[in-house]
Amino acid sequence: MIEKLIEGIKKKNAPVVVGLDPMLGFVPGFIKEKAFQELGETLEGAGEAIWQYNRGLIDAVADIVPAVKPQIAMYEQFGLPGLAAYKKTVDYAKEKGLVVIGDVKRGDIGSTSAAYAAAHLGRVKIGDHAFPVFDEDFATVNPYLGTDGIKPFIDAARENGKGIFILVKTSNPSSGEFQDRKIDGRPLYEWVGEKVAEWGAFHMGSTYSYVGAVVGATYPEMGKVLRALMPKAYILVPGYGAQGGRGSDLVPFFNADGLGAIVNSSRGIIAAWQQEKYARFGEKAYADAARAAALDMIDDIRSAL
Repeated sequence: MIEKLIEGIKKKNAPVVVGLDPMLGFVPGFIKEKAFQELGETLEGAGEAIWQYNRGLIDAVADIVPAVKPQIAMYEQFGLPGLAAYKKTVDYAKEKGLVVIGDVKRGDIGSTSAAYAAAHLGRVKIGDHAFPVFDEDFATVNPYLGTDGIKPFIDAARENGKGIFILVKTSNPSSGEFQDRKIDGRPLYEWVGEKVAEWGAFHMGSTYSYVGAVVGATYPEMGKVLRALMPKAYILVPGYGAQGGRGSDLVPFFNADGLGAIVNSSRGIIAAWQQEKYARFGEKAYADAARAAALDMIDDIRSAL
């Protein structure tokens, strides 16, 4: 799947992934009103509103970006109807030719980790049959439990031609409370980065590994160090836009070939219609506003690289 991601980045000249992290406050009123008329102000109504909102966003950006990244928590908060909207979103994005990165941040040990891996990257066996469940192309994984927590995901990825992105240095302000702590004179994120490179060596594509890393755009100097430690790992870079990252911050995350990283923006794109810069579109054209914001982001990154 890393090959498909790289092919899409090259074809569209856009190392950009749109984070589909919907909150009801982002959804235009006309979409919510229709959903609530049909299903009431219920979990089912909320799930339908989010699904319709996402469908419009996917239609607007599918030809200009290679991937989307739905954050599962934004769907889980609405219970089973929210998870149904998540699954519809994953399937529809794949129908449109997009790579789907499931931002699920799973991580456990033994059979629990294997169950998470089966749900998101593999298949669940029922009798003589095996079924894909959420069926994303990549999943984000928390490495805090070590190899026991990572290996089931790597195994599932290898068996099904998929990939993972492991949290290494996250974009949030308090990430340093643990990730920057020194161990034998080096910050923890460097040790994790080395393990990503080690794990990735067992699951290589033609140039890059199917085992990637998450490194926040808000820490470009750390990104430079980690890029050197993980030369074959694709880096998923959150934190662009709303969290402060800009195109000029992103150069250290890329390799000399102009590849090696894909940059995420979520509310900066999907809620663009609420920003002053794109207010001219209005809520009816929220998807056009999202497309304009995505194109601006692509131009910013291209100029920086």
